[in-house]
Amino acid sequence: MTRYDLVCIGCGPAGEKAATQAAYFKRRVAVVEFEPRPGGAMINTGTIPSKTLRETALLLSAFRRRTVPGIRLQIDRDVSIFSFMARTLAVQQVEHDRVESAIDRHTIDVHSGRGCIIDPHTVRITHADGSSVDLKTEHILIATGSRPTDLKAMGYDHPRIVDSDRLLQLPCLPESLTVIGGGVIGCEYACVFGEMGVKVTLIEPRDVVLGFLDEEIRSALLRSMQDSNITIETGRGVDRIDSPAGDEDVCVVLKDGAEIRSSHVLYAAGRCGNTEGLGLENIGVAPNSRGYLSVDESYQTSCAGVYAAGDVIGFPALASTSMEQGRVAACRMFGLDYKKAMSDIFPIGLYTIPPIGTVGLTEQQAREARYDVMVGKAPLALTARGRILEADNAINVGFVKLVFEYPSRRLLGAQVIGDEATELIHIAQMVLGSHESDRTIDRFVHNVFNYPTLSETFRLAAVNGLQNIAMREGRDDQIAERAKVA
Repeated sequence: MTRYDLVCIGCGPAGEKAATQAAYFKRRVAVVEFEPRPGGAMINTGTIPSKTLRETALLLSAFRRRTVPGIRLQIDRDVSIFSFMARTLAVQQVEHDRVESAIDRHTIDVHSGRGCIIDPHTVRITHADGSSVDLKTEHILIATGSRPTDLKAMGYDHPRIVDSDRLLQLPCLPESLTVIGGGVIGCEYACVFGEMGVKVTLIEPRDVVLGFLDEEIRSALLRSMQDSNITIETGRGVDRIDSPAGDEDVCVVLKDGAEIRSSHVLYAAGRCGNTEGLGLENIGVAPNSRGYLSVDESYQTSCAGVYAAGDVIGFPALASTSMEQGRVAACRMFGLDYKKAMSDIFPIGLYTIPPIGTVGLTEQQAREARYDVMVGKAPLALTARGRILEADNAINVGFVKLVFEYPSRRLLGAQVIGDEATELIHIAQMVLGSHESDRTIDRFVHNVFNYPTLSETFRLAAVNGLQNIAMREGRDDQIAERAKVA
């Protein structure tokens, strides 16, 4: 019987990074993967495929919004979504190769099949041919990820009622699309298909979509979505979805009796953890009603020696945080000083159109925490780079917002909406993670940014914040001087 220091069940972002981290420190590691290639939803079904489709939508959007004399754009409605994702396979292949290369480089054993925990130190692997093998290990990491809500179990077994995985396998672009669920996935896909000329209706039973966002940022996004002919219905729950017969449209019946018809429906109202069949009952670990596992600060479950990381433990369920959770779990289980905890300052990126980046506290969260809050803002279009791109709607609504404390000027959070927001937000992240004395909006004022870039907007937003301080303190001369400096 083969013995290991760590067996990772699942080789998505959390499992891969935990395995390579432990192997780097000379532990003997194995990964168990059911899918033909590693990478989890990040590479195989979620992040890479959806963001590749989004890039195509952005290209179409650029042609439509920035018209060039003599060039016309026409979309073939019969082309499959797969054709719009032509680069997906190439990107996936490179990412698969990267993961497999890292596994080989660290001499990690790979076992193909389904892993089941027999006891806290034994994982049984069942292969496709029905044979099995037991692995003995000091530690186990559960990194099996999550999946969309099971539509078949809900009674929706129709090729035009799909989840976020099956959406990308449609034979052709929808004529119209109803998206149920105003979370991150629902809003991202609504924006993508809206930019591709599909008539989209987004239904969210709660009063607001993306309730965790800063209110100004959310309002700007919703205005942009509506400009893309996306109809947004909030506070309206779904009673049922009537499966169509033949070429009829799918009918979504709301709880107030209203009907919304479209050629296709995307059900994006939740995901659940992949914990069935893992043998958790053998170690006394119980997932919650949605299949997610609870862990402590070291990512250990209620069973000593058994850890969990990534989407299977729920929020924030980002590829970036899943990777870091895996690294931290590997270090904590072996008592390594390299990584003791995941930073509590991490950015969140939404690949809507326009995209959004946020880090730290929103204005509303800062006020709820009883800080004396002030704000500095600047539109991306104030920069030369923004003016170069001003024909793009994402720039017209785009801005940087800095949330800081008065009178210390200490940065509490930052939000960006518009072109490159998910990249730009890291500038604010680095300031938030700085030494206390450097964590002020002055860092943006005194920094040098390339010209012409959108990054300059941070300096302009910080200057606006200083102007607001001067206004609050009644120093009109300072306001004028700050305007000249900007």
